Amino acid sequence: MARFRRRTCIILLLFILFICSIMMALKTLRPERAGFGDPFGLGLLPDFQQRTTHLKKKFSVQNRAKEDSFTHTKNLHSLTMNMKTPMVPVGKVEQDLPSPNYDFHVFYYSWFGNPQFDGKYIHWNHPLLTHWDPKIASGYPKGRHNPPEDIGSSFYPELGPYSSKDPSVIESHMKQISSASIGVLALSWYPPGMNDENGEPTDGLVLTILDIAHKYKLKITFHIEPYKDRDDRSMYNNVKYIIDKYGDHPGFYRHKVSTGRTFPMFYVYDSYITIPEMWANLLTVSGSQSIRNTPYDSLFIALLVEEKHKHEILRSGFDGIYTYFATNGFSYGSSHHNWPSLKAFCDKNNLMFIPSVGPGYVDTSIRPWNNHNTRNRVNGKYYETAFSAALLVRPEIISITSFNEWHEGTQIEKAIPKKTGKTVYLDYQPHKPNIYLELTHKWSEKYSQEKEQWLT
Repeated sequence: MARFRRRTCIILLLFILFICSIMMALKTLRPERAGFGDPFGLGLLPDFQQRTTHLKKKFSVQNRAKEDSFTHTKNLHSLTMNMKTPMVPVGKVEQDLPSPNYDFHVFYYSWFGNPQFDGKYIHWNHPLLTHWDPKIASGYPKGRHNPPEDIGSSFYPELGPYSSKDPSVIESHMKQISSASIGVLALSWYPPGMNDENGEPTDGLVLTILDIAHKYKLKITFHIEPYKDRDDRSMYNNVKYIIDKYGDHPGFYRHKVSTGRTFPMFYVYDSYITIPEMWANLLTVSGSQSIRNTPYDSLFIALLVEEKHKHEILRSGFDGIYTYFATNGFSYGSSHHNWPSLKAFCDKNNLMFIPSVGPGYVDTSIRPWNNHNTRNRVNGKYYETAFSAALLVRPEIISITSFNEWHEGTQIEKAIPKKTGKTVYLDYQPHKPNIYLELTHKWSEKYSQEKEQWLT
């Protein structure tokens, strides 16, 4: 019996040693970077990784939203790196994105709002605009849209009726823009305390947009809207304000000219509503409010709609022309067949020519009487035709209308199929929600390749 008990104890001891060995071996399989309780492998799931990134950035950005200097960006990155999390580092996200093409500019709007961030819907509830002819107006509906199911757009965003103040939305937008190999956002801008008739002031968002754009190596330029009483004097003051407040931010765009110098750039929407003589006060060396040869000298790009505007733009002292509208045939400037002659005029007069391409146009959700100006997307063919026309004139910059002007249906932002009781929204099917981002990336690469040949 004693011998049997001794044998049993030895077998039991060996079994215990065997179990301990297995436990030690399993422990060595645990990822070194995983903290206690981390669900192994969860950080590898793309959906979870994206949501975690948004939550982390939302927390970081909201904590510094009231700060008035971009120097806090470094603190934000330090906080990001020190946070214990099972996901891959944020820096790895950018490595999977294409290099930004700073010759591709996209028009960007930060005027949207929703109850969560703004206490109400802004712009998504856009009113139905009345036709100026009472006889025509009487045949169309009136009123406002009623989000979230009924929005002022013929398409429905993948992010839903979002707020432009939501840091996770800005993060998603910058990632989408970066994935398209676009390098510069032309940010719709009103002076502090001012806004369009359907929105609210947005200048307070600029620093946050600059910070997040910079993380994705994107640059921000400004698309100056036709604010009330815009003239030579107020433009000087507002350009000074923008450069003083944002000009030292690493995300602020400066364009390099042939002399090697770099200048800020400003697109000026509806520039033609101000007389050339007033612009000349600001934009010519001899002007009474001249900004030339001052610390605030910049490149000013005027909107051309009619053919006669090119002569007015030249007299005004602008540095270039853009066409904005994504409607081939709608105006002289937006008609592709006029781009070669416009480019020739600009070359002759030392002006930049920046054609604007777009994926289509449909604004009947806010202008129900304007169906004749709709431009069908034709599953991306309309967009590619515009790019092809733009490349033919060998422009220094191509602008894209737009990333998210949802009211006019020119957006390349992701959209999804959506059907409500009364409305069936347009979508990008049979393609995926990111088809127009992919097409932009394709043409960005093609542009870069061809530009190398132009310069040789």
